[in-house]
Amino acid sequence: MPLGPVMLDISGTQLSGDEIKRLLHPLTGGVILFTRNYANHRQLTELTQQIHALRSPHLLIAVDHEGGRVQRFRENFTKLPAMRELGKIWDKQSSRARHLAKQIGFVLAAELNVCGIDFSFTPVLDLDYGKNFVIGDRAFHHDAGVVSDLAYNLMLGLKKGGMPAIVKHFPGHGYIQADSHLEKSIDSRRYTEIEAGDLVPFQHMIDSGVAGVMPAHIIYPEIDSKPAGFSRIWLQNILRKELRFDGCIFSDDLSMRGAGDYLESMLSRAQAALDAGCDMILICNNPAGVDEILHGLHWEMSATSLSRLARLHARNNIGSIMKLRENGDYVQAVREISIIGCESGELPLQ
Repeated sequence: MPLGPVMLDISGTQLSGDEIKRLLHPLTGGVILFTRNYANHRQLTELTQQIHALRSPHLLIAVDHEGGRVQRFRENFTKLPAMRELGKIWDKQSSRARHLAKQIGFVLAAELNVCGIDFSFTPVLDLDYGKNFVIGDRAFHHDAGVVSDLAYNLMLGLKKGGMPAIVKHFPGHGYIQADSHLEKSIDSRRYTEIEAGDLVPFQHMIDSGVAGVMPAHIIYPEIDSKPAGFSRIWLQNILRKELRFDGCIFSDDLSMRGAGDYLESMLSRAQAALDAGCDMILICNNPAGVDEILHGLHWEMSATSLSRLARLHARNNIGSIMKLRENGDYVQAVREISIIGCESGELPLQ
């Protein structure tokens, strides 16, 4: 059964009967995991194996695992720094920051990979304007060139760990104060201003072969009256045609308030996001909304979308978590990551 366009979540550390039915639905194509889905490495690996065994090709399994505030799995995973820490290092020693970005990407991907996860929605390409607390230290830097440089090197590390990179939040979430999870969000800048700054890292990563892009649930009224993730202007005219992106477009969570109060039903949001050009849509923490979409959506995946999704399956070249911990490159990378933020440059005692 080919993959469908819906990525949904599950409630706990094991699959329920109802969740298995949802995952077997032809419209389902992936699962996004949260902290509630993790108890330990063995449980997580068994869960992903169960999910993967349901379908062929197997359902994609994703997570938001960026570092800093946004790291879904913590116990027995390496503590990853917020990306702003790399930006601070870049200001003093750019070559070291590039190296550490690769090391973080490698550790992030390798640890998730051996547990059966296909990719993380990372890195964040939003510029740090000092305005948006939701982005905040998730951003590498305020300078578009630095963000481009560090994100590219993090992508190289992800690739070494067997994972593709998925960048967000196109065309830029950092300028406004609003939280698109909770409220309608509007960025009133003109396109020329956005193009000269916020779009620079996206263009750089697209030129470097990034596999996926997630648009923001933000309205840019100078360009379109619809949020970027529902806008054919942003997704088709700008992202596909002008920036020449040919990878997978993921919607952000359609349950977010910024996804559009003007679209009351989850079904209408799903249809609008797919019509605008998303290849896969996310619905999180809303099982009723998932059921509404699975029962009411009529959508046939194009061969192009299926090809884009097929490129997102992770490559596990390491094996188990035990083998990973015996890997010299991994051990060295973890050691180097552990001293980020320690001014003395020495290993912390705890």
